[in-house]
Amino acid sequence: MVKPKNDLLQGTLALLVLKTLARGPLHGYGITLHIQMVSKDFLRVEEGSLYPALHRMEQDGWVSAEWGLSENNRRARYYQLTAKGRKQLAEEEKNWERLTQAVAQVLQLA
Repeated sequence: MVKPKNDLLQGTLALLVLKTLARGPLHGYGITLHIQMVSKDFLRVEEGSLYPALHRMEQDGWVSAEWGLSENNRRARYYQLTAKGRKQLAEEEKNWERLTQAVAQVLQLA
């Protein structure tokens, strides 16, 4: 299997995280596991990318966070989507659709 390049995720990280949190609150490790599992191990989000992104999303009001206990009784910060985050998710999905359509058009005509 071809190893995915992490730079492919850079432009899509917010979309992936927001979409994951639309399912319900999760801690950071849970977010990375979900993305990895759903993508069948193709996408891997590194901590060094995830936590700064979550921090930015929290500052922008897209997610809120609170401390709780994880499944193994460790303190973890749980993130959840806000109303503003749901609006942003819809916008990110529209942008993704436009981008993928444009790329598909170039590939078909090239």
